[in-house]
Amino acid sequence: MKYLLIAALLTGCATNVPVVAKFPEVPKIAQTACPELKTLNETTKLSEVANTVTANYSTYYECAVKVDTWIEWYQVQKNIFEQIK
Repeated sequence: MKYLLIAALLTGCATNVPVVAKFPEVPKIAQTACPELKTLNETTKLSEVANTVTANYSTYYECAVKVDTWIEWYQVQKNIFEQIK
C-alpha cells in the first residue's frame, strides 16, 4: 500500500510538457529617465554660463555611466541565462 502511495505521488509531479523559463524584463524602476539639464536665459552672465555648463556635463556623464553600466550588466546576465540549458 505504501509503495502505491509513493508511486502515485512521484508520478503526480511528472510532466511531459517542457517548462521554458523566460529571462525577466527590465523593471520599471530601471527605466527612469535621466534628470533634465539646466537651461540658460538670454541675459545670463558668463560666470553663470560656466557654472551651468559644468553642472550639465557632470549630470550628463554621471547618468550616462549609470545607464551604460546597467545595460552592460543586464546583457551579460541575459547571455548567461540563455547559455544555461
